[in-house]
Amino acid sequence: MKYIKKILKNGLRVITVPMKDNPTVTVLVLVEAGSKYEEKKVNGISHFLEHMCFKGTLKRPKGVDISKELDALGSQYNAFTAQEYTGYYAKSDARHFRQIFDIVSDIYLNSTFPEIEMQREKGVIIEEINMYEDMPSRHVQDLFMKLLYGDQPAGWNIAGEKKNILAMKRDDFVKYKSEHYLPEATTLVVAGSVTEKEVMNEVKKIFGFVSRGKKGNKIKVEEKQNKPEVLVNYKKTDQTHFVLGVRSYDLFYKNNAVLSVLGGILGGGMSSRLFVKLREEMGVGYYVRAYNDAYTDHGFFQISAGVDNKRIDEVLRAVLLECKKLKDEIVLEEELNKVKECLIGNMKLTLESSDDIANFYGGQELLKKEIKSADEKAKDIRKVTALQIQTLAKEIFQNKKLNLALIGPFKEKARFLKILKL
Repeated sequence: MKYIKKILKNGLRVITVPMKDNPTVTVLVLVEAGSKYEEKKVNGISHFLEHMCFKGTLKRPKGVDISKELDALGSQYNAFTAQEYTGYYAKSDARHFRQIFDIVSDIYLNSTFPEIEMQREKGVIIEEINMYEDMPSRHVQDLFMKLLYGDQPAGWNIAGEKKNILAMKRDDFVKYKSEHYLPEATTLVVAGSVTEKEVMNEVKKIFGFVSRGKKGNKIKVEEKQNKPEVLVNYKKTDQTHFVLGVRSYDLFYKNNAVLSVLGGILGGGMSSRLFVKLREEMGVGYYVRAYNDAYTDHGFFQISAGVDNKRIDEVLRAVLLECKKLKDEIVLEEELNKVKECLIGNMKLTLESSDDIANFYGGQELLKKEIKSADEKAKDIRKVTALQIQTLAKEIFQNKKLNLALIGPFKEKARFLKILKL
């Protein structure tokens, strides 16, 4: 699928992905503003700001004005915040392109942050934090980040701490937005049944005169580890949810395709090694996943699962044994080819709609300033060899690099430290 990239004089990057036979269109704005750009006292402001952008603009004074207009177009719309970016999008019938473009850009550029709405939204944010803390399979991911990176932005919760949320003032939002919501830090993507000319007409009309600014930077992640680490969060649960992982490599690592295949071997699909071991052979849990999570300046490979409380020790040993096998034994060609085709097939299945396409191209452009097509990514995956898998496994699966975060009815950390051996 072809795309067209243009950069305005103010630095705004515009990606157009024409999809002639697709009946929909998606407008997505991505900006380099996430929890890794925050200071400790306002941790959570990127996420809170995302909420506030839907609470009214100069043109649409109330939040309901925005939602009513989008609903009347039959649009799907939302926003999301991560460590390194925030995104706003709307998807609709292609004939509504100009309307949704106007609404999404208005949300991004002209939000007014009404004081009364801000105070009300504090309760919403706190309940969102409570919701995730009540979901062990989700909350354990936050704990794993805390374990790896501690008291630095990469280790902080994206939603922030409750005390921070309650203390935030309108001026905090205005200041943060002025430092980060800038054209040179923004990628705008339009995918669907639309032409480049139609897109650029709207872009120049609305974004062409937006001024550059002085972009706030994020603090580089510090990596420190020389022994296995464990974080245990006591909670009366029917299952133990855990993340077992190791530090790996960032988005710019030349062998990220090898990491993808390694993840596929362990936890990609119902025939993957860990799925077969934990679910089919041991019968200890419902879900198990394995994949590399890469950011601009750090990355980690993780295995996660929810399992029988009584068998957690047995499960951890089984998982570690599967990691060790990848170091000790060459993956056979049949399995390697199966995993490659599974990864490629799943990637292409996730690129069937205009919103998926917008995220695929926009995420790459925003973070890496370069874009690879699905076919190029597939080519990289098919090049991966069994020897590369084994070499990489030896690099990352080492005792001193092991980390375990878990939530369950346990209090003693020493018990799990004894298990963390390859």
